[in-house]
Amino acid sequence: MGEFGFGQSVRRKEDPRLLAGRGHFIEDRHLPGECHAFVLRSPHAHARLRVIDWAAAMEAPGVLAVLMGADLAADGVGGVPCDFNLPFYPPREGTPTPIVRPPFPALALDRVRFVGEAVALILAETPLAARDAAELVVVEYEPLPAVTDLAAATAPAAPQLHGEAPDNLAFAWEAGDRIATDAAFAAAHRVTEIELVNGRIIMAALETRGALAAYDGATGRFTLYTASQMPHGLRQQLALAFHCPEDRIRVVIGDVGGGFGLKNALYPEHILVLWAARRLGRPVRWIADRSEAFLADYHGRDNLTRAALALDESGRFLGLRVKTLGNMGAYLAPRGPLSPTSNVPALSGLYRTPAIHIEVKGVFTNTVPTDVYRGAGRPEAIYLLERLVDAAAFDLGIDRLTLRRRNMVTVEEMPFRTPLGLLYNSGDFAKVLDHALGEADWQGHAARKDAAARRGMLRGIGMAHYVERVAGGWSETAELRLDAAGKATVFIATMSNGQGHETAYAQMVADRLGIHPDDVEVVQGDTDRIAPGHGTGGSASLPIAGAALDAAATKIIARAHRIAAHLLEAAEADIVFGEGVFTVAGTDRRISIKDVARAAHDPSRLPPGAPAGLADAGFFKPPGPTWPNGCHICEVEIDPETGALEIAAYTMVHDFGRVLNPLLLEGQLHGGVAQGLGQGGFERVVFDPETGQPLTASFMDYAPPRADDLPSFRFVAAGTPSPASPIGVKGCGEAGATGGTPALMNAIADALAPLGIGHFDMPATPERLWRAIDNARRAIG
Repeated sequence: MGEFGFGQSVRRKEDPRLLAGRGHFIEDRHLPGECHAFVLRSPHAHARLRVIDWAAAMEAPGVLAVLMGADLAADGVGGVPCDFNLPFYPPREGTPTPIVRPPFPALALDRVRFVGEAVALILAETPLAARDAAELVVVEYEPLPAVTDLAAATAPAAPQLHGEAPDNLAFAWEAGDRIATDAAFAAAHRVTEIELVNGRIIMAALETRGALAAYDGATGRFTLYTASQMPHGLRQQLALAFHCPEDRIRVVIGDVGGGFGLKNALYPEHILVLWAARRLGRPVRWIADRSEAFLADYHGRDNLTRAALALDESGRFLGLRVKTLGNMGAYLAPRGPLSPTSNVPALSGLYRTPAIHIEVKGVFTNTVPTDVYRGAGRPEAIYLLERLVDAAAFDLGIDRLTLRRRNMVTVEEMPFRTPLGLLYNSGDFAKVLDHALGEADWQGHAARKDAAARRGMLRGIGMAHYVERVAGGWSETAELRLDAAGKATVFIATMSNGQGHETAYAQMVADRLGIHPDDVEVVQGDTDRIAPGHGTGGSASLPIAGAALDAAATKIIARAHRIAAHLLEAAEADIVFGEGVFTVAGTDRRISIKDVARAAHDPSRLPPGAPAGLADAGFFKPPGPTWPNGCHICEVEIDPETGALEIAAYTMVHDFGRVLNPLLLEGQLHGGVAQGLGQGGFERVVFDPETGQPLTASFMDYAPPRADDLPSFRFVAAGTPSPASPIGVKGCGEAGATGGTPALMNAIADALAPLGIGHFDMPATPERLWRAIDNARRAIG
């Protein structure tokens, strides 16, 4: 293993550029002759559009056009498509209803359905002129009753958002075996039931969304510059909206300041700027401010779940029954139905539960549409499962660890098939658990709890142990080229939004070819230069795209091997390669791969029939998913007099398979845990129940965690290589968010248990904690 090989903490190549302010984000990009767009948005959660008077706005200085939904429809431009189909996990009883897909217009036509929905597009010479002109547009609304609460939206008298979706039902879906699960509950000695809210999240990426569009009238081609995690997927969705071939659209991405799923998909503004550029014949630019982001970015999570766990006399799991309402918002975002359906098999967790049945209903409400958010259903499933296991231990009076060990899948049972059809092929869950307990000093918690009590504080410890399916559903292609100077260029369809792809891929190439990472350039984010691929999501960049790059490197070495043999005048079988050098075995005759690359670009030095240059592509489609797993342990203290929460300690032990770069890995975990703890302890989206107005529409009201809210994280890697990946890695990007929330909430439940509080729902804000403690004290008397 060399200086830059697998397992080495190579520092990020991106950081000197980014920290010095030389990043190139969407805000930094301009085109000659560009004009500026401002989106006028609805102040109502539900209303009919009666009259829109834009005459005064058109007379304002610098205004070029004011465009409405009727203009968009007249030009034959479609809305935001939801092209997601519900998954199938046998066995399953019954027939699912099809997804109801109401049109999601880029500009409202006759009705608005959430605060922030786009009503008009104002185009002007400057951003300020467009914003000022928007204030002159007079819109007459007829307010209608609104509903933002999930349970209320399914009530018989609830306001109806779409005529084609009676009872506001977008879809009804189920998975698992209803008959076997019913039988398990009938035979149960004890049943634990729980109702959980998995709160709505504002994703709040550091960089707000933006778009810059150009249209070439001579060729009929669009170019969209934006910030996205999935350039080719975005191009595909735009082609659907514009009813044109994909090759008519080019998508170009620069640096991306955070994604988390927020920047996976198509938004109305992408459509609007391309359409406006075609109408005006000049580039159109739109950059969201933070207030606009709160109103118009897709949100995450937002589920209401009732679940029950059936156990026998000895505490062994017999069956799990889950019923979930998933808030889709006012329309279906492009992958809105994915989170509450595709990843619910994570409910199997690392336990032997013979029978599981799940029902999910997607519900329309007068809120911003929801889409995938870090983990995309896996954190929701693990939160439910790990809270339910703790609740069952509390009900039965069984130690939490004992109950888990009694039901945990052992390494001897691998490969293990769950009742939802997943096949675990690697992992030693008991070893990870034991390691985490030791690192966190679980046994010493009792003494720390007593010491806290003497200070008048409530202390608790909680854990979340998970296994998740990642990186098994698609393929990627990676192209690798070496120029005449021996410098490498990687062309790859994944798109970094903070993970450190430039470093990770350069490190892989440096390791395989024996060159320096600084001699490797990584090209991402241009659909004209890069072969189609899935993009970044699902913790899959390294397990899938990295494996494709490894395959490309193998091909490059093979081609260089033949050229080296020719140059060294030796048989190919006598040539060995290592540390960037081809050597004739048993001799001191050698040539570096850089010298081979130079020769590869000179046809006169090539063996007969060898093509000039040194370039090739690798392709990888995994035979199945990888199974990262880990145990998070959180320790908290609560001040009962104020409800103030301190996260006192946080430990995690993970199996991510073979680790490429520990520094990048730990950074991924820290960010994910911060988001998980943020959801559990701090963040809460609130709507006015009567009007549907968002009451948490700025950072004055919505509270992501700050640095001083979080402890130092302790992380230990305990990997087992993944048989599904030729490079042995397992996905890591979503693990922190998966383990963070349930570990925190279980710790809070443990702290509150002496007061007789059996369940406490997120978020654990001081006010909510204080009220729960005060109510419990009053009940005790």
